[in-house]
Amino acid sequence: MTGRWPCAGWLRRVAVAFMVIALSGCETAELAFPRTVGPEPVLPPPEGALVPTIDIAPAVGWPDGAAPSAAEGLAVNAFADGLDHPRWLYVLPNGDVLVAETNAPPREGGGLKAWLMGLVMKRAGAAVPSADRVSLLRDADGDGVADQRSVLLDKLHSPFGMALVGDTLYVANADALVAAPYRPGQQRIEATPTLVARLPGGPVNHHWTKSLLASADGSRLYVGVGSNSNVGERGMAAETDRATILEVDPVTGDTRVFASGLRNPVGLDWQPDTGVLWAVVNERDELGSDLVPDYLTSVRDGGFYGWPYSYWGSHVDARVRPPRPELVARAITPDYALGNHVAPLGLAFYDATLLPRLRGGAIVAEHGSWNRRPPSGYKVVFVPFADGTPSGPPRELLGGFLDPDGNARGRPVGIAIAADGAVLVADDVGNAIWRLAPDGQRRSR
Repeated sequence: MTGRWPCAGWLRRVAVAFMVIALSGCETAELAFPRTVGPEPVLPPPEGALVPTIDIAPAVGWPDGAAPSAAEGLAVNAFADGLDHPRWLYVLPNGDVLVAETNAPPREGGGLKAWLMGLVMKRAGAAVPSADRVSLLRDADGDGVADQRSVLLDKLHSPFGMALVGDTLYVANADALVAAPYRPGQQRIEATPTLVARLPGGPVNHHWTKSLLASADGSRLYVGVGSNSNVGERGMAAETDRATILEVDPVTGDTRVFASGLRNPVGLDWQPDTGVLWAVVNERDELGSDLVPDYLTSVRDGGFYGWPYSYWGSHVDARVRPPRPELVARAITPDYALGNHVAPLGLAFYDATLLPRLRGGAIVAEHGSWNRRPPSGYKVVFVPFADGTPSGPPRELLGGFLDPDGNARGRPVGIAIAADGAVLVADDVGNAIWRLAPDGQRRSR
């Protein structure tokens, strides 16, 4: 016996956690939110603070009979509920909807900061075990509610992005791109998925999600890979092939960096009028509630977007050592700011006819902030486009995810366009998929 109280270390951690939470209440946003969005957001000097702002909405789920609020002229209903942390969506050609029921894999490493962030994520409803499966939902009678559900693939490893090319279904796990044979109408794939290409993974795997998008001809697959840190504090060796969009040859598995310097590029889609690749990107934290804008941007082959050395083009992040002025000099300024800390995840351009006022524009799911006071995000927005570029301020399509007390009843993640043109939204706190359609169509919970 050393005479030390066995719980002393734990108590010290709890004391530090309370101190951090108390100190984090000192800083708040000063910019009006409209000044933080669009092609030219206001960028004040960074805030230096001993501890970051922490203001996470506690996850409580939806009360019975409750649902998000839809924009005027639209109605929302639950396409499916009772899911297990649904994160990402994919619509098959026959109209079946795939949903990745998933969460982060177990992580190694840590320290006090990681431990505190674990507490924050638990409070946000993001600490549940991963179901590690892709489920299939079918609306057989066409009433806007899934009436058939099956497990298409299971025993995966924190699956996220999905893409069908011909008769092959590709799934991006947290550490690998895999493939399985698929035939139209199939509700269960018995074949074991095969490896296509390794992806940056553990043991830490800070940004674990791997989004996936196929080229129009299916000859290339694009994978969004987030950074392994906030601003490279684990060393840049830990960031190999991270903060990138990777291009993968699905036949050979050959992989190259298509674009880099994108801290966490999650939603990927092709703009329907131009065929250009666009992404939504979660920017860095801990510079204050008024920095840094998350963004929506076109993505150039070979383009560098600043992370970790700079943000919004040439704005240097002085925390990063050693600096890389030669990279900052070629950093591309993003096209469109979505606001500070809104955490954009899902992205889908609208290319259907059911909702003509959305044609050609971008629908973005904003998962919601933890590093801003007051909270931002927690909604689904629409960014109008004209001539292939954003043409106005974002408009809310789906809200009400925060209750009047600041609790999270839901958090939107994946976005997909259903076969009938309705907008589908995965909600990983509400464990539901919401369907947004013209007012007057069926609503149910």
